[in-house]
Amino acid sequence: MQDYSDSILYLVFTYVKNRATAEDLTQEIFIKCYEKLDQFNQQASIKTWVYKIASNHCKDYVRSWYYRKIRLNEKVMNYIPSKSKQVEEEVISKHQEDSLSHAVMALPIKYREVVFLHYYEELSVAEISNVTTVNANTIKTRLKRAKELLRDKMMKEV
Repeated sequence: MQDYSDSILYLVFTYVKNRATAEDLTQEIFIKCYEKLDQFNQQASIKTWVYKIASNHCKDYVRSWYYRKIRLNEKVMNYIPSKSKQVEEEVISKHQEDSLSHAVMALPIKYREVVFLHYYEELSVAEISNVTTVNANTIKTRLKRAKELLRDKMMKEV
């Protein structure tokens, strides 16, 4: 499990976009993996099995009432003006918008997930299909559309 902790943490972060929450969810995922280790079938690789558990756990969390409540509170707090905070955030935001990783994080989750798994974790289309339980051709289409969205976003920033 130590081999995958950083990768899983990053995957979880792509879903929740909050470091502390991502760390908590990563711990929950590894506990779940440990509890369900007896259900692991040797036909799949341990890597794809762990990613599948992580992906499903994150999807459940994002659908949860708790997560939606947190997101709503964040949106409300963003409307409260603070001049020093706004200047600092504008500088940070500008810097982040120039990076490719920010553009990836801005993608819709279905595209962000496949981009992360394919380009950052170097999983094949077949492995991503296994992890996400989505047809391989759909994965290819999502990768293509994600690249188009990223290209458009990066061109607008230039």
